Amino acid sequence: MHCQEHTHKVLIVGDKNVGKSSYVKRYVNGNFNYKQPYKMTVGVDFAVKVLQWSDTETVRLHLWDIAGQESFISMTRVYYKGASGCVVMFDMTEPSSFLHARQWKQDVDTKAMLPNGDPIPCILLANKCDLGMGCVSSEKIKEFSEANGFIGWMETSVKDNRNIQEPLRFLVENMLRSGNAVNPHPPQKVVNLQQDSAPARDTGCC
Repeated sequence: MHCQEHTHKVLIVGDKNVGKSSYVKRYVNGNFNYKQPYKMTVGVDFAVKVLQWSDTETVRLHLWDIAGQESFISMTRVYYKGASGCVVMFDMTEPSSFLHARQWKQDVDTKAMLPNGDPIPCILLANKCDLGMGCVSSEKIKEFSEANGFIGWMETSVKDNRNIQEPLRFLVENMLRSGNAVNPHPPQKVVNLQQDSAPARDTGCC
């Protein structure tokens, strides 16, 4: 039986220290070591994840972990080229990273587009919800997602291995739908993945 393979480049963007690299390592390898000293990404890191999507389809994700320092913002046009999906991440305990998520989304929207000119699908991840203290409310995240054109959002915790696979699966579904030059069925509203995924859970701060 012939197996069709889809290859997609996915951007992982957001401020420094929000957990992008840890998320990629957890998603790809299932690894997380909170005792390991933090190593800041310089420029961009790469990772590959292959998903058995169906009996006849595989999806190969090329994950581009983009550095969050301001000094690398001028290089994002080069890094974004050819991307078909994006994860914008912020730290729920760091309000400034939430505010800067709008800038990251706008940067992606102006530099990475589908062949028909539409923005690439972007999902918003609120990381470190396990810490709880000073977190941005779910209502604010929902309003922000709707106002800025995200296809969905989810609270996640890399440390607790919470909501790691689900966001990218939802993103892949959208990328496969929008993979042609024209996307005949764009999302009509932002999806709260925490309400739509199973099992259901409280959408408030963790």
